[in-house]
Amino acid sequence: MTRTEYPWLLPSAIAADREFHDPQLAGERRVRTTAKGRPRRTVRDWVVDLVAFLFAALIAMVVIDASERINGSGAGAVRFDEVVGFLSCFAIWARRRWPVQLATALCVVSVASPAVAGALLVSLFSLAVHRPFKPVALVGALGIALGAVQPFVRPDPATPTATSIVAGTLVVLLALGWGLLVRSQRQLYVALRERARRAETEAELRAEQAQRLAREAIAREMHDVLAHRLTLLSVHAGALEFRPDAPPAEVARAAGVIRDSAHEALQDLREIIGVLRAPGEGEYGDRPQPTLATLDALVDESREAGMDVVLDNRVQEPARMPAAIGRTVYRIAQEGLTNARKHAPGAEVTVAVRGGPGDGVVVSVDNPAPAGEVDAVPGSGQGLIGLRERATLAGGSLEHGATGDGGFHVRAWLPWAA
Repeated sequence: MTRTEYPWLLPSAIAADREFHDPQLAGERRVRTTAKGRPRRTVRDWVVDLVAFLFAALIAMVVIDASERINGSGAGAVRFDEVVGFLSCFAIWARRRWPVQLATALCVVSVASPAVAGALLVSLFSLAVHRPFKPVALVGALGIALGAVQPFVRPDPATPTATSIVAGTLVVLLALGWGLLVRSQRQLYVALRERARRAETEAELRAEQAQRLAREAIAREMHDVLAHRLTLLSVHAGALEFRPDAPPAEVARAAGVIRDSAHEALQDLREIIGVLRAPGEGEYGDRPQPTLATLDALVDESREAGMDVVLDNRVQEPARMPAAIGRTVYRIAQEGLTNARKHAPGAEVTVAVRGGPGDGVVVSVDNPAPAGEVDAVPGSGQGLIGLRERATLAGGSLEHGATGDGGFHVRAWLPWAA
């Protein structure tokens, strides 16, 4: 949000409110407060108060001089006007603290002494600036009513009574209208500043939310990619551990799978870290992303790891499948194979994919119950949560659960526009 570099050019109330919402301001630019916590006058306030004082004093001198020369007022009346006009000029310095009381008192005093006219206009203007409409209307009505009485108490022989009443009413309305206009401009300024502050906050929240969603997406991608590779490592490392007397050819094949899986895991991890370091240089790096066409390679890789996998791919016009849908199909099949390898080792796994343009794509992964007891795997279930979110983001749905014979079933539907 744009900051004012010179808060001393603002009224004290606006400068203090701005400083409250902008605590980074420091040093001499801060607005000082009184012992009771009220903001002290800014340089602008002192200039405005001085101009108001001089204006009230000028009007008082003009009125007193005219009253003495034209109206022929006596020495007592002139002395009274001088004292009252002098006091009213100094009273306007307190108009910000007691605007209603000061304007009411000057309205009453103006009936007996026209010398307070300048101070009265300043007080009415300040009242309209600093107070809501209701007290402004009440004091304004009082000023108009007492202004109509003043020509009868202190008549001006050179001006008709009706003219004096109309002129007094117009001057009071002009001072109040000008003050209300200034008040509305200040309220508009505060509203615009609050709207800008709120827009900044909302933008920060949106940025944080986008960052959180991006991190969640990267975490899901990391789980989908690395879980499959690390599971292969775990399976073959476990086989080497429990079968130290295996034939050299089998040991070499398992070691080759471990080496290749570790290399692929490091490569995938390097790509994901690259996304975190340079998120604007491509979604997942330069390496081609998996699609429906790479599903056969995934199944072959699982078979080489010792799994019994049956692939039933009956997708119509696979070349027309969008890359995003193909990638989601691949990830669902990958996660299903990973879960089957962890929770049902040795069981036959069936991966079925069918569908076409306009009908959508259905991908399912099924495995029967394992042959024996299987140790619980920590952190299980997180991948299925990520798959459900992935399917939902693609506009589809995913369901999973145990079957009646103790197996497990994962089924997802993804939209495919014609």
